[in-house]
Amino acid sequence: MTAEDVYIDPSALARLYIHQEGSRELALWRAKHRKALIVTHHGRTEIINAICRTAFLGQLDPDGLTEALADFNSDFVTGHLHQADILWRAALNRAAELSQRFTPKLGTRTLDVLHVACAQELKLTQFLTFDARQLQLAAAIGLKVAHLSRC
Repeated sequence: MTAEDVYIDPSALARLYIHQEGSRELALWRAKHRKALIVTHHGRTEIINAICRTAFLGQLDPDGLTEALADFNSDFVTGHLHQADILWRAALNRAAELSQRFTPKLGTRTLDVLHVACAQELKLTQFLTFDARQLQLAAAIGLKVAHLSRC
């Protein structure tokens, strides 16, 4: 799996900035794959929200919140992360198609389907997630998948 071909589910990517189950495994994977990772605008928002929600839950103090957000933003400035342009109408249409085809069998959630659809729209060939149903969906449509740890 090479970084430039992989879509990382934002809930997984957030684990590089906040300590959660799987953070260590993702950090080890990231150390081996140094090229820029693609993040959609929506994914960027989802990661910011995950960091901020961790503060709400009392798992980050104000200084930790500031540091985590700064680290995340710095990764865009330094080119470790790249915000991809995506045609949202096409991604949403593809997500609706995937939902109709697979959700009755897999029970996937809307955002999980949307991320798999984004990977397809971005022409990425690989998908990294910690979510078992999202993993099944990605595999069902022919993406190579990585499942670093079950959470």
